[in-house]
Amino acid sequence: MFQAHHITKTFGNFAALDDVSISVRKGTVFGLLGPNGAGKTTLIRIINRITRPDSGELILNGHVMTDNDVLHIGYLPEERGLYKKMKVGEQALYLAQLKGLSEKEASQRLRWWFERFGIDNWWSRKVEELSKGMQQKVQFIVTVLHEPKLLIFDEPFSGFDPVNATLLKNEILRLKENGATVIFSTHNMASVEEICDDIALINKGQVALSGGVKEIRESYRKNLFHVQVKSDNTIQLPHDFIISQHGREGDLQELTIRIPKEATANDLLAQMLPQGEIKGLTEILPSMNDIFIEKVSNR
Repeated sequence: MFQAHHITKTFGNFAALDDVSISVRKGTVFGLLGPNGAGKTTLIRIINRITRPDSGELILNGHVMTDNDVLHIGYLPEERGLYKKMKVGEQALYLAQLKGLSEKEASQRLRWWFERFGIDNWWSRKVEELSKGMQQKVQFIVTVLHEPKLLIFDEPFSGFDPVNATLLKNEILRLKENGATVIFSTHNMASVEEICDDIALINKGQVALSGGVKEIRESYRKNLFHVQVKSDNTIQLPHDFIISQHGREGDLQELTIRIPKEATANDLLAQMLPQGEIKGLTEILPSMNDIFIEKVSNR
């Protein structure tokens, strides 16, 4: 669907992007991650033809991108871009028509979205009367209204409470199911695990990590397991099976155990079964937040 090949962008002596390449599969949600100042927004602005790269190329649906391709992209910037003195409905209609919709079609689609988001009564209110989160809802609607195949969201959950953040996540997943491809930048690692298929972590202008979320978490596994065992006796394990946490309530013991690199869950079970009744065994995979911190801290 979309590829960025060897993108470089400098501002004076500062390299905002240094030979950055990403590949976004059609019909997936792609997370663009990184600390502040890593280069994420610069890349997003380049994709949207707001800024030109010094070198490299962008490919959309098999061809080198041109300015006309922007019409087929929906872009939600982190910064609020609404005119504060205009009424919400009036402004939404204006922006929708800039995307190529007729006034009639734009009005019909907007009414549907406003009803879906439960904001029908905002139509005649001025933008300056809305909270940050409310404004973000309106901008989200305008971004997706013309049904672009590529959607780019920069910190889409900024300003939202947990209820509305969940609403937005569900909408992003619904758009994906309906055929859209989504790129979004976020600092919210929990949302990455919930909705992303693939990610690229940019740090200091370079891609530090990329791939599928599940595969990345698997590759960073620490051989940690959470075990629940019913036993009156203290669990005894070989010296290379390390118990890092041990809680007990009655005869139910909860343990966090690090097993040797060459060992498996079956090996752990073989050690535990003679000592009690196993009530649960789960491998503890590192979270994307843990991986993010580790990669950023090590560079």
